[in-house]
Formats: sequence, C-alpha cells, structure tokens
Amino acid sequence: MMNKFKLSVLSLAFMSTLTMNAGDNVKGGVDKANLDLTVAPGEDFYQYATGGWQKNNPLDPQYSRYGTFDELAENNRTQIKDLILNLDKTKHEKGSVGQKVNDLFKLGMDSVRLNEEAAKPIAADLAKVQSMERADLLNTLVWMHKGISNAFFGIFVMSDLQNSDMNIVYASQASLSLGDRDYYLENDENSTKIRNAYIEYIKTVMELAGYKKSAAKQVAKTVLKIETEVAKVTMTREESRDISRMYNIYDIAKATSDFPHIAWAQYFNDMGLQGVDKVCITEPKALAKVDELMSTLSDKEIRDYLSYNIVSSASSYLSDKFVDANFEMFSHVMSGKTQQQPRWKRALSVPNSVLGEAVGELYVNKYFPASSKEKMLKLVNNLKVALAEHIANLDWMSDKTKVNALVKLNSFSVKIGYPDKWRDYSGIDIDPTLSYWENIKRAMAFETAYSLSKYGKPVDRDEWGMTPQTVNAYYNPTTNEICFPAGILQAPYFDPEADDASNYGAIGVVIGHEMTHGFDDQGRNFDQNGNMTDWWTQEDADKFKLKTQVLVEQFNKIIVLGDTHANGTYTLGENIADQGGLRVSYTAFKKTDQGKSQEKIDGFTPDQRFYLSYANVWAANITEQEILRRTKIDVHSLGKWRVNGSLRNIDTFFKAFSIKEGDNMYLAPADRVVIW
Repeated sequence: MMNKFKLSVLSLAFMSTLTMNAGDNVKGGVDKANLDLTVAPGEDFYQYATGGWQKNNPLDPQYSRYGTFDELAENNRTQIKDLILNLDKTKHEKGSVGQKVNDLFKLGMDSVRLNEEAAKPIAADLAKVQSMERADLLNTLVWMHKGISNAFFGIFVMSDLQNSDMNIVYASQASLSLGDRDYYLENDENSTKIRNAYIEYIKTVMELAGYKKSAAKQVAKTVLKIETEVAKVTMTREESRDISRMYNIYDIAKATSDFPHIAWAQYFNDMGLQGVDKVCITEPKALAKVDELMSTLSDKEIRDYLSYNIVSSASSYLSDKFVDANFEMFSHVMSGKTQQQPRWKRALSVPNSVLGEAVGELYVNKYFPASSKEKMLKLVNNLKVALAEHIANLDWMSDKTKVNALVKLNSFSVKIGYPDKWRDYSGIDIDPTLSYWENIKRAMAFETAYSLSKYGKPVDRDEWGMTPQTVNAYYNPTTNEICFPAGILQAPYFDPEADDASNYGAIGVVIGHEMTHGFDDQGRNFDQNGNMTDWWTQEDADKFKLKTQVLVEQFNKIIVLGDTHANGTYTLGENIADQGGLRVSYTAFKKTDQGKSQEKIDGFTPDQRFYLSYANVWAANITEQEILRRTKIDVHSLGKWRVNGSLRNIDTFFKAFSIKEGDNMYLAPADRVVIW
C-alpha cells in the first residue's frame, strides 16, 4: 500500500506536565552538562545549548543521526523487547496474539535458518513472474499489489479530501526506490555516487537471487531506466506541498481513456473493490508515464522490473547477504551508518509494525499510567487557550477569518495514549513452519485488505494513525485531530520533578507545534470538519502567503553543508509549526507562577530555561550523508536549524539572552516574521 498524503508528523513529541513553582526542589529540567560554555548564546545558540550533549554522546555507528529523541526510542525498544521475550515463557494457543507476535519475532531471530534458506523463500515468486505472459500482466500486478510490492503503480483508501466523512480510493505511481526524484536527475557528486551504488545494489541482490552476472547487470539497467523515466515527471518536493494538485477525481471511463493500458474496472474488482465509480489520481503526469511504460517496455524488461521489486521487498527478510546488501545501499551509502543494528532490534521492528496495535496493547498495559492521560489533557487545554489568544490578537487577519480559525481550533479532536478500541488481528495466520518471507507476505496482504476494506464506508474518526508505542506525535488535517501516543508520554521529555519552564519548553512547544499544523501552509486549507475548502478571505490569504514567504527565504539562505542550502519551501509547514509552537507555549508558560517570576534556578532565569529546554529537544549528532539525505527528503528542517532558524524570529528569546545587533543569532526586528 502507499499513501501520498502524509500526516503532519513531528520528528518527536512529548508527555504532559505537573505544575511546579519556581524555587521548588528541582531535580530535573535543564542539565548544565548539555551546554557548551565556550560558545556564547548569541554566537550559535544550538551549539551553546547542546554542545555538551553532543560531546558526551558520540554518534553510535548504528545510527546516522542520534539525539535525545533516539534515547527515548531506545528505551521504548528495550521495553518492547522485554515484553516479547516474556511471551516465550508462556504457552500460547495457536491463533492468539501472543503466538503471532512471539513466532514472528523468533522467525526474524533464526539466523541459521535464514542463511540456510538463502533465496529459496522467493524462488516461487520469481518463477511466477518469469513465466508470465504479457496478457498476465494485470493479474500479476494484482497479486503483487496485495502483499508484495506496488510495482508500476498502487492504490490506497483514505477520506475524500472534499468530503472527509467518506473514504474513497486513490491511485499513484510507484514510489521511487531512492526516495527523491533528484537522485535520478541531478549529476552532482553525491547524487552520482548514490546512483552508482544503487546499480551495484540491484546487481548484488539479483545475483544472490540466482541471476547470472550479465542478467543481473541488465536488470539494474532496466530498473534505473524505468525509475528515471518516472522521476522526470514526478512532482518536485516543492510542488508536493500543494495538496490540491494531488486531488484529481476521475470517473472510471475517464481513467480508462487517459490511462488505457490499465484495465481499471477489472483491476479494482480483482483487488476486492466492488462498484468503484471514481478514483483520485494523485499525479496524472507520472501515472501517464507509467501507463506508457507498461505498453512500450519489452516483455523481458517488465519481467526484470517485477522480479527486482520482489527481491528488493524481500531483502530485509532473507539471508544475511541480502540484508547486508540492503544495509550497504540504503543505510551506509545514503545515510552514513557504519554498523547494522543487532539482529534483535531488526527482528523486533517487524511484529512492532505489522502487529502494531497488538504489541501496543501489551505495552500500555505495563508502561502507561492512567495519570499521564489526565495531565496531558490539562496541558493541551492550556495550549489551546494560548493559541486562541494568539489568533484573536493577530494584526494581519480579519475578524471574519479569525472566527473561522477559532471554530477550527475549538473543534480539534485530541487523542492521547492509546485507542479506545483495539484492532482485530485474527485474520493474520503466522505459521513458523513457513519461511519468514512467506509470513511477511501474509501480514502485508492482511494490511492491504484491511485498508481497502474501508472503501465506500464512513471514515472511522476513532482510528489512530500511529501505534501507542510510537515515539512521535501528529496532526491529521482530514480529521482535524492531534495525537500523542503513549510511547512519547514519558521521560526524558516530561519530567515531573522539573520546573514549568523546562516542561513548557519541551512538551509544551511540541503540543503547540501540532496545533499550529492545523494552520500551516497545508493545514490551513482544511476546515474544522477536515474538508479541503477555502475558509479564508482573499486578502487574509494573500497576507498569509507574504508572511510565509519571508520564512521560506530565511531558511533558503541557510547552508546545511558545503554549498547545499536548506529548502525553505519544502520545510515551510514544519517551520511554521515550530515557530507557532514556541510562541504559543511561551504564552501558556507565562501564565504559570514561575513564568510570572524572575527567580533563577542554577543561574538561569525562567525564560532562559524555557529556551534551553527547547534546544535540548533537538540535541543530536548526525553524519554528513544524513544531512544531505534529509535535506532532500525530509519536510522537517535539521535539528540545528529548528533551533537557530526558528528562534531568530522570537523577540523574547533575544531579550532572555541579551542578544544584540552584531551577534550571529541577531535578526533585525524588521526582518523577523510572526505568523501565528
């Protein structure tokens, strides 16, 4: 399955807070060991606030980026490992959740069996493709799309962007293996290096699958040719920020006319979707190229392309040689990792994903206290009040649009901890007598069927977009909801022994961040019910775009590495949310007793502790390769610039650290921008 519309997800998030007064016996909060006192805050605030952490936490070779967020993820991973290992101490009935989770984990841990089987688990799949006649292409794609790979194109079901109460079907070209079109089209040193490594990867895994060297080389040539042709007409990162461009409704007759080499009616029927009368094509130009390729490629090229899709999809679930090849390409070359994660971490990620809510139920029963949910709700309400004040006091927005904005804010749905109803996984049959790959296919087929079963039905607004154990948070514009799973509602991001400044600077900013996503360059296009509709006056929309363009240009000027600049357009939504989160949480913090005082703790004023806490959220070390990769594919700015770039627009930050004209961090008041 594929979904081109992504939730507005923060790269990390946090738990709730307890109210404390300045001067209490504070044990948590700002840690002086995280600071680099050799650097002045006005010179480089990120280095000043996090340089000590970076020095004390050298980059683990398992990671291409490791930060405070990853510390929490590691803790969660260890907790989940203990849960799953304990399952082995009890006998579980066949078909039970315990049996499925336990057996799937053990299949991933059985290195002896995986290495003995080598490519045998995919032999039958490859034979099916190799014996395929041209007339069998549609049937073969249906088979692959149900649980192996979205070769050429794929479909998914989600709410109608203009009628958020109902689910419709969407279709899109297959995702590019390298993640971004520029890797195929640009000829800079890094892109060329990655393309060359990709060719070697394809050749390696195809040889491991049984192909002769000459045949594997031809497969690599064909795959790169196909993906490059699709890359040429795929939307740029900047274009993809405009969701309306991806909303293109076709009735079946028009879809059949415009993309004649895909028998849509038969395809939908064979995929188990009955009575489909319309489909949303996310990128018509790219799908037209796919349609063309399906008719112009030779039979051998099609078989080679489909075979590679099978091998690449399975490579993480086969022998060590396949896994090593996958790591070398996508982790080492692209991200700079130099060491694989241990097998238990890799094996753990599978049931944690394909049986996510089943693992989540075990997780919350042991690790999520009910009190956390209540505290979190209180904090969310505090931030909602603050954001409402900001909206009401905007000097660039008319009263008419303000009313609509406040209606949307007050309509936010808030999800905390875990869903009220757990998913039913009885439809998955995990059989340890079968190969790891065969069980993965069963799980993926189940997930595909589960997703497609929503077609034509009302949207379930109680459904979650993340599992409870996920260390993250999100805003979903089509349901107008903010969600904070149990996985992030724990230390180190919430510390009940820390002061309010520390907690509001961390979790408070993140809650404000998710709320602000409802009013960023994408979220602002959806109303209180989650429908994509224009609720702005034209004058207000024009003023908004002028202000956001200032933010775009600020980030475009940032040099992230060498001569590579940040992408202010692609990261605009997250940059708006970071700034909004900071401003809104600061307003909420100033209503607390500590926020109203000037009493210092460890030599820092309340305002200083607020901003130091925010910076600590993004403390991290990162490889140069990962800097370049994330700049291409990630809608979030790099951690350093989420701090330095965002804070340069916050007046109270300059005052807190006496930052003045001439300092590197200084930005003239006329050049600062306030959006929310």
